[in-house]
Amino acid sequence: MKPSLAKGTRDFSPTEMERRNYIFNTIKSVFATYGYREIQTPAFENLQTLTGKYGDEGDRLIFKLLNSGDYLSKAPQELIDTRSSTLLTPHISEKALRYDLTVPFARYVVMHQHKISLPFKRFQIQPVWRADRPQKGRYREFYQCDADVVGSESLLNEAEFVLIYHEALSKLGLADFTIKLNNRKILTGIAEVIGKPELIVDMTVAIDKLDKIGLEGVNKELLDRGFSAEDLEKLQPIILLAGTNSAKLASLKEVLQSSETGLLGVDEIETVLGYIEKLTDDPALLTRFVEVDITLARGLNYYTGCIFEVKTNEVAMGSIGGGGRYDDLTGMFGLKGLTGVGISFGADRIYDVLDELSLFPPSTGRSTQVLISNFDKLAELYALPILQKLRRAGIAAELYPASAKLKKQMAYADAKNIPYVLLIGDEEMQNGLLSLKDMRTGEQQKLDEHAVLALLSNSND
Repeated sequence: MKPSLAKGTRDFSPTEMERRNYIFNTIKSVFATYGYREIQTPAFENLQTLTGKYGDEGDRLIFKLLNSGDYLSKAPQELIDTRSSTLLTPHISEKALRYDLTVPFARYVVMHQHKISLPFKRFQIQPVWRADRPQKGRYREFYQCDADVVGSESLLNEAEFVLIYHEALSKLGLADFTIKLNNRKILTGIAEVIGKPELIVDMTVAIDKLDKIGLEGVNKELLDRGFSAEDLEKLQPIILLAGTNSAKLASLKEVLQSSETGLLGVDEIETVLGYIEKLTDDPALLTRFVEVDITLARGLNYYTGCIFEVKTNEVAMGSIGGGGRYDDLTGMFGLKGLTGVGISFGADRIYDVLDELSLFPPSTGRSTQVLISNFDKLAELYALPILQKLRRAGIAAELYPASAKLKKQMAYADAKNIPYVLLIGDEEMQNGLLSLKDMRTGEQQKLDEHAVLALLSNSND
């Protein structure tokens, strides 16, 4: 049988894994700096844990696992006869692959509520599965990279998430990106002041498309969704807010003066920006990287406060991160009133951006630092103690596993991007001076064991 991959999945080569781990480890280090600790949850959950949490469309995209053994034996015959998979599923499947990291996290918090300390700050980097139609950039198995804090109403958390985005993306080499910030309460207030609070979702769905379809397209969609020409007249200056963040917020205060909810949203954003200003010694952070954008309306069905979205300006790409404040994460499992806020990094998109901009460090493409040549059995035996000394010094080293022509061994080093080759022949064994070749420059020098260890240790640093 010809080997093949299941649709919507992919293999990762050693180089790809090294690059992906570079991204994950960079982000993890920033999370840890801000007090976030890693957890993991199982690849599969009880089906009832997941169903009903993502809407009808989401439920259809959950990968169900058939019960082990004769899974049909306990299913009612009348349901088997109906040939209805919807009715039959609960009887033949009790488990499912996780759809995201959020619902498992909510379950984790509820199950461990007496063991964790609030506020609880966690991050999680694991694969999730969705039975979606595979297409370019969309897979059935992919990784999510989330951080959340639950049990705290403080807007300091939102400010720190902005700093986490800025610090992590800067460490990855990105120089031009925008962290967009909005607040659900502002959107609610806008709907209130134009007299259409019941159409808040229709309003935000339309204005969220401003970048894609332009103002004329947004106005047409708003009219189609039940807004009047008078409503549009009130909305235009809001949709087209421009200027600095301070100028936008000042304009919003004027527009939303009759909406208590809307003004609360403005105040929350001002508080977040104030925290950021106190927390950073980079005056350009707020002016260059953070943008108040009231057309941002992601996750409106569950976010209740601040909303984040991150976009790179160096490559044509969708959002590379996002998140927001939610007021009842654990309510789905009976633990009411536990507020939280979280963000996610789009690791796959970040990978594509770094790849396109050639921002991966050369070291992420190699794991071995030095290859020891193998010309014959005598040279092999001579090399074994040296190999162990290198490894004990923390230097990633390999001995070519069998005697072979030098050309073949050099080709192996090139293919693995190994920067040094240690050549040990008759002459080297007789005088104790080893030939170390730098594969990048072609330079070759004679060194004793101690000098080789010192040189490779320094280059490793």
